[in-house]
This record gives sequence, C-alpha cells and structure tokens, in this order.
Amino acid sequence: MEKFRVERDPQGMNIVRVDCETTKENIMQQVLIGPFLAEKRMVVLEGLLSTKLAVVQEALLSRIEEKTIPQDIILIFSESIDKPKTKVAKALFDRLTKEQFVQHFEELSGSQLTGWILAEVKDRDGEIERDAAHILAYTIGNDMWKLSGILDQLVSYSVERNITSTDVSFFVEEKIDDNIFTLVDAMVQKQTAKVFKLIQDQYRAGNDAGYIFAMIVRQYRILLELRDVYDRGEDIQSAHLAKELGLHPFVIKKSIPMVKRYSMKELMLIHTALLDLDMHTKTGVGDQSFLLDMFVANLVT
Repeated sequence: MEKFRVERDPQGMNIVRVDCETTKENIMQQVLIGPFLAEKRMVVLEGLLSTKLAVVQEALLSRIEEKTIPQDIILIFSESIDKPKTKVAKALFDRLTKEQFVQHFEELSGSQLTGWILAEVKDRDGEIERDAAHILAYTIGNDMWKLSGILDQLVSYSVERNITSTDVSFFVEEKIDDNIFTLVDAMVQKQTAKVFKLIQDQYRAGNDAGYIFAMIVRQYRILLELRDVYDRGEDIQSAHLAKELGLHPFVIKKSIPMVKRYSMKELMLIHTALLDLDMHTKTGVGDQSFLLDMFVANLVT
C-alpha cells in the first residue's frame, strides 16, 4: 500500500482498505469501481474468508475464474487464517493460493522470534544481547507491532552500547512463567528425571536452549539477590523489596523456598558455572543444548 501510494497515488484517492468483518455491504462495488484520475486503483480486502459473506466470496471466485476483475484494479486479500471453515471460502482460498503473488507470513515463536529480534535491532543500528532478546521474545510474544515499537525505544535508549536484559525490564511488564519456577525448583531438589522432562517440554513448546538458559540465569540471579537480602536479616517478603529489585511480588513469593535451600556460596558457584557455560557457547567450545544438559546434570546429580 505504501509503495502504491508513493509511486501511483500520492493524493491517496485510489486506495481503499475494507474490513470485511464490519463492512457487510458494497464490497463488490468497491472492487469494481474504476480509478479516479489514475491508471490503477488498489483495493485491500481484510478477513473476507473469516466472514459468512458467501455471496461475495462466490462472486469474487467467479470473476477470478472468468478473469473479469477489471485490469485497472489491484486486488489484495489479507487473511489471518489458512483453513477457512465454509465450502465456498475454502474454494476461494484454494484458488487464491494458485495466483502469482501469494505470500505466507508464519507466526514466529521460540528461536525464530529471537532471531527476528536480533536481526531487527541490527537493522536499526543497534546491538542486543541474546539473553535480552530471549526475555523480550518471551515477554512480548509474537505481537510484532508491539515488538517493533519496543525495539525502537530500546535502540534509542541504549545508544552506543548493547541492549541488556535490565534495559528490557525498564520497557516491558514482567510476564510470569510458572514452568520456569517449577524447573528451577526441580533443580534445587535434585529431581533429575523431572528436570530433563521439563526441559524437553520447553523444547516442544518451541523454546530453544538459549531461551531456557536465559531464564535459568535470570532465576539464579534473583536467588542471589534475595539470598543477599536474607543474609543481611532484612524482610525478603516486603512489598518495598519487590519494588526496589524491580520484581513482581509473585516472583519473590515463589523464590523464597528456593533461597532457603542454597547458601550464598553455593549460589555464587552456580552463577560462575552459568557464566562459564555462556562463555563456552559464545566461543564455540560446544553446542549450547549439550552444554546446558551437562550443567544441569552436574547440578542435580
């Protein structure tokens, strides 16, 4: 649409965007109206296959088959589904997929989404640490519009330095993943079989070793902070502490039982081991998933 506007329609008089969910009438009329003082007119139909407008779907299918869509009309179908429910919608979808200009935009998740974030930040002349990208992908998910806006803010905020997980926490609201607490709790209790089952569950959910590693590092950093507070005799359940550490009260509540199972020395050794794992991954010493399995195995056995 933007390319068409720049090259053919700077006045914006020959572009129409039709939300088929809310527009029930005159859709065919919009498709068939010729351009005004221009060579072409662009019509974008959004979500037609999700509606019950069978008459419109049938009419368009017939015109496409008969090649009677006016030559001066550029007709675009924008759909968020690839499995229409009605017979006529399926027939129209099947016919449209045979057209020359068809593009499928897959929903990104897991490592694909993290990779997209890394590439986007680089395209915007910034740099982001992989751990921060993992956390951002997990927190925002595949809401690409929101992600794009957050990335613009982070790149502007972190001029001439890498975007860190701390930076991310300033711009996005924390998302609570009970599965990560369950995983770390199983590691604390040295439940070997359960730990590896939970890691495999994360892989099946589309998360890669980098994401799992980032979440484990984050949780152990929280345990370090809370253990330090606990050793100083302060109240680790206070609302003030949650605000001071930038953590959700739920995170602190779930972490307290784990804090009491580790000494500060043990937590520092674990954190050092995680740093070594990160360094080995980045220097190509070994595959991250293998190194992560070795770290977990050493911790729980």
